[in-house]
Amino acid sequence: MAFNLKELRMRKVQAFVAIAGLLFSLAAGAADQQAPEATMNIEPLPRDLEIRLALSALPQHLRDNATVHVLNPAKGFEVARKGTNGFHTFVARTGDDAFRGSWPLTEYRDDILSPVSFDAAGAKAQMRIFFDAAEMQARGTPAGELKRLMQDRLKAGYYKAPGCSAACIPLSSFPAPMAT
Repeated sequence: MAFNLKELRMRKVQAFVAIAGLLFSLAAGAADQQAPEATMNIEPLPRDLEIRLALSALPQHLRDNATVHVLNPAKGFEVARKGTNGFHTFVARTGDDAFRGSWPLTEYRDDILSPVSFDAAGAKAQMRIFFDAAEMQARGTPAGELKRLMQDRLKAGYYKAPGCSAACIPLSSFPAPMAT
């Protein structure tokens, strides 16, 4: 009788271990399936809000004729409005400093909204890194791989410095020129 009781206890322990292992494996599998989607999706802003936020990077007198880019989460940045004054503006979701540091970029952040503007020289030379990052994120490139690719491109000189001085600052903090 003691043998059967010992065998019964052993079977209960084996069944418990098997069920616990199965539950753990299912939970880990579900977390793995959800993690990439949660970290790679780019949440769009309402289009009008994104345009207004992007334009806030420029002083009032440059806004009406600036080119505005908005984020299409499936593709990256696209032109929302073509301008005529050579200035470009958009709302960055990832700063280019994320690629330059030695710290790991393990996930895409969803709490960065940074209005950025460039003059014509800056747009030609420096805007591309932001647009390439958004495009790669939209295609599903993992954050760590994106950082490695961007660092490789920076080292290889793929992103070039502008040929002349370029403005890449929140210009909206400067007053409009005085009429003479």
